[in-house]
Amino acid sequence: MNCYVNLKNRKMEKNLKLFIFTFFFAIPFISLVSQNKENKLIVFDRPAYEESLKKMPSKELINLGKKIPDISLDIKYATPNNFTKQVIYKEAKAFARKPVAEALGEAQKEFLKLGYSIKIFDAYRPYRATIKFFEIIGDTRYVASPKTGSRHNKGCAIDLTLVDLNTNKELTMPTEYDSFRKEAWAEAPVSDSEILKNRTILIQVLTNHGFRVNKTEWWHFDFVGCAGFEVLDIPFEDLE
Repeated sequence: MNCYVNLKNRKMEKNLKLFIFTFFFAIPFISLVSQNKENKLIVFDRPAYEESLKKMPSKELINLGKKIPDISLDIKYATPNNFTKQVIYKEAKAFARKPVAEALGEAQKEFLKLGYSIKIFDAYRPYRATIKFFEIIGDTRYVASPKTGSRHNKGCAIDLTLVDLNTNKELTMPTEYDSFRKEAWAEAPVSDSEILKNRTILIQVLTNHGFRVNKTEWWHFDFVGCAGFEVLDIPFEDLE
């Protein structure tokens, strides 16, 4: 009898643990996946993307390397030289929605007059990359939640720095790209006057052209005019 009671108790305990796991872990995960697959604001393939362009041509993703004169690319996620230590993109390209590309082109003209040029680290980022980043970091101060996606996923954010036209070298900034240190915050105190000047010029010119700096990343700029643009999950190789 005692043996039967113990077996029954263990079975009840096992069922309870299974219920707790399902309720707190499995169901939210399944819900998230289902929501992402059914969400009309997420475009998963090239035909759906092309269909969206028929309704709003301004949603077109522009190849920034071809669109903007003298711009340079250093696409970190096409190499293992990034915080993940993995190659995320198959191609070292940068894309952004049409109004973003146009605004960035105007900013480039202003930078050129000042003796600088834009160097891009990252721009449009397929949604699948955001999932991978969140799995690695899980800190929404630095990576977007897969539940909502990011402005990078919408083609409305640019990671960049400036290059001196005379030396062809990057300007010295408060930190390296993709730093998770407090010194990388856009308003972090800077004791070096040259570094402060470089960061100020970068932020001020881009702000004048419709961009807003991310408060925890001096290199990350969101374009403010992207209302209604969907999250995209189309690899670079499917865009051209």
